[in-house]
This record gives sequence, C-alpha cells and structure tokens, in this order.
Amino acid sequence: MAIRVMLADDHILMREGIRQLLEFDGSIEVVGEANDGEECLDILQIFKPQVLLLDINMPKKNGIEVLEEIKREKTDVKVLILTVHTEIEYLIKALDIGVDGFILKDSESAELKRAIVAIVNGEKYIQPKLIPALNNRLIAKDVDKDKIASLTNRELEVLIQVANGLFNKEIATSLNISERTVKNHISNIFKKIDVSDRTQAAVFAIKNDIIKL
Repeated sequence: MAIRVMLADDHILMREGIRQLLEFDGSIEVVGEANDGEECLDILQIFKPQVLLLDINMPKKNGIEVLEEIKREKTDVKVLILTVHTEIEYLIKALDIGVDGFILKDSESAELKRAIVAIVNGEKYIQPKLIPALNNRLIAKDVDKDKIASLTNRELEVLIQVANGLFNKEIATSLNISERTVKNHISNIFKKIDVSDRTQAAVFAIKNDIIKL
C-alpha cells in the first residue's frame, strides 16, 4: 500500500515537481496539497495523510507555527520539514518542537523518499550533511546553558531589558535601581556570557530563547 503524503508549500511549481517525483514508482501517493499554513491545518483533518511534507516559509502561518499546532493538538501525522533554510537554528527549533524529519530542498528525490519511509517506520531523519553543524550547535548550546546558569536573577532581568533595547536609565527606572548599578550588572553580564556589546548580548538572548522576537 502506498504511503499517503500531503504537501504544504506556497509555490505551486514546487508542489507539482515534488508530486511527480514522489508518485513516479507508485510507492507514495500525494493525497492533498496546501498553499499556506492555515489551509494546511484546515485540510490536514480531511486528507489524514501519514506524512506531511512541510515548508517553513509560508503565508498566514509558517511551517514552525504549523508544527507547533500539530504537536499541541496531538494530530496523528508524521512531519517532515522540507526547506531551503540551511541555518541550523531552524533545525534546532523544529527538533525541540518534535519534528520527525528535516531535509533540504536541494536533496535528491531518492533521499526524500528515504526520509519519508524512515519516519513512517518510526525513525527520525535528519539530512546527513546537516549532522556536523547540528552537533557543533548542540555543543555550543550546552556552553550557553552554563553561561545562562551563571547569571543571577537580577542579571537575567537586566539582560532581558538590554535585549529589548532599553537604555541604562530606562532599565534603572524599570527595576528601581541606580544607573551605576545597571552599568555594573551589564559589565558582569558581558563577562559571563562572553560578549562585548549590547547587540551581541541581544543576539545571545534571542538565540537562547531568553526573549522572543
């Protein structure tokens, strides 16, 4: 019996090309298509595919938001993200949410089919060329956790304010402390998280989900 797959991608030509590749030998059947994230969630219940091939860049709801809702609603479908994004942060985020597979759009059709079969069989599939960067990022993430743990509660509060773009005077007023104290906290924060300016501190906070964009 053919594996039932649904495609969610806002590019019609991309969906047509993927459909032809997947259905070529009869082992996979594309049972539905969606043009945006909201449509994907609406018709997912109608087609009930075994696998959802999900793009990240889509209108209305992006792929990460769709994945979050699928996991929150405990929808019975395996999710394979198919994307142009090579940035490892997307992969980390998807894995944290519970994605079943992650593959780039420059992969060969044989690898895409291999990924689909793997996740249907209960395995996780990450495109092999992404593994080294993933491992390096996970190591760096562990280091960042240690840096975050070294911050006091007050320093964490100040870091959040810095990352949100507040000036020292505004932080002092918000936290009811002196500007001098704020400067001392910021100096300590920079040393502990190994950054040299407010922009780097903000990037650190965003990267580690201390604040949300």
